[in-house]
Amino acid sequence: MSGLVLKLSPGERVLINGAVIENGDRRSKLSVVTPNANILRLRDAIHPEEAKTPVRRVCYIAQLVLSGDVDPSEARTQLLNGIEQLSQVMTDYDSNNKLDHATQAVLAGQYYQCLKALRGLLPREDRLFAVCPS
Repeated sequence: MSGLVLKLSPGERVLINGAVIENGDRRSKLSVVTPNANILRLRDAIHPEEAKTPVRRVCYIAQLVLSGDVDPSEARTQLLNGIEQLSQVMTDYDSNNKLDHATQAVLAGQYYQCLKALRGLLPREDRLFAVCPS
């Protein structure tokens, strides 16, 4: 069987194609076999009040697409512009690689992959803001 396997903790919630699914009292596995399903672990979700930094704002836009709150065609330009702006600041090889992956994911309509690539930049952004507080 192919597809995504989600390992859920007791009581953990996940958003799948706009529906919130809550796990029961024990650990479990969910197999999502539908290709291109929009999936977001709610424990990983960025809340609106947390979207205050450049990377978190771009992540939040991708997350809104996954949650079904924003139409992908509306978010596409915002995501590509945000990624481009990030690429002008985060110029190291690893960051560029993640940003390239995020761009390719947006162009392919793979918003979960975009979010995953962008989330890889969060620790770097946290370190940058720790060194240069606003």
